[in-house]
Amino acid sequence: MQFEQQLREFDTHMSVVVGVAPLTIKSYDSDIRQCLAYMESVGIEHMADITTQVLRAWQADVARNHAKSSLARKTVAIRRFFAFCLAHGIIATDPGATLMTPKLPKVLPEVLTEQEAKSLMEDADEAAATEHQQHGKHEALTARDAAILELLYATGMRVAELTNLDVHDIDFSQHTVRVTGKGNKQRVIPFGIPAARALAAWIGDPRNSMLQHAHSAGLSFKAVFIGVQGRRIGQRQVREIVHRHAAESQVPDISPHALRHSAATHLLDGGADMREVQEMLGHASLSTTQRYTHVSIEQLKRKYALAFPRE
Repeated sequence: MQFEQQLREFDTHMSVVVGVAPLTIKSYDSDIRQCLAYMESVGIEHMADITTQVLRAWQADVARNHAKSSLARKTVAIRRFFAFCLAHGIIATDPGATLMTPKLPKVLPEVLTEQEAKSLMEDADEAAATEHQQHGKHEALTARDAAILELLYATGMRVAELTNLDVHDIDFSQHTVRVTGKGNKQRVIPFGIPAARALAAWIGDPRNSMLQHAHSAGLSFKAVFIGVQGRRIGQRQVREIVHRHAAESQVPDISPHALRHSAATHLLDGGADMREVQEMLGHASLSTTQRYTHVSIEQLKRKYALAFPRE
């Protein structure tokens, strides 16, 4: 690709200077490559020849085959790329500065009710306790799954934050866990007794036995959550665990991120301070956290409608 050098410099800047997560950089890279490939397809060979008009033509081309959310994401990536190019003297003017992103409909986060979340946690804990009492062959897996569910719901952490946890990140004496979020920013999150109990049950014999029986050169002795091969668990595995337990508990099918939404909503419903919830979730903006107040209001409306069905 003709613009490969500029893209590599951008990727390095975002990683080393800005501290953007690798997955985000990979997403940016893919979107920018698609845009630059379009530039080449219409005969543009130099960065200086890329104009706002041709970028808008690219947006129109994207809009024909992608959802508004995809176009919005791609546009953000392109704006950041050209802003970088301007700041580093690669171009004299920024053609992406005035690009508009499409307005997206406000979609409220999907959440479980408090009773549904309680059922999900209790079923996972009960399965782990039963396997432990019977010394079942799935004892380690059920203990791990219960700890994953309890910690996700107790802390509202992101699935990537959970999979990156190391054993030394957990402070059982203070009931806190240290996580590394977006932009490599660290924060400390408290968790309650159910999560502490599930974590202690997993990090003891079940986790050790899984490591001992694993036949892998890549054993991860410091990762909190591991797979049957003894390696650090992946995000896809965590998603599969959450989906499977939701089905077994007969609650709505949810993702780990929906457990994060549920935790935030239930905390606010219980009277938690919004700024404390913002800090717990690692939101850069309070407006992001405020979405959950709308979820609470919608739930209140539904409860009201059930209690007072007369129109």
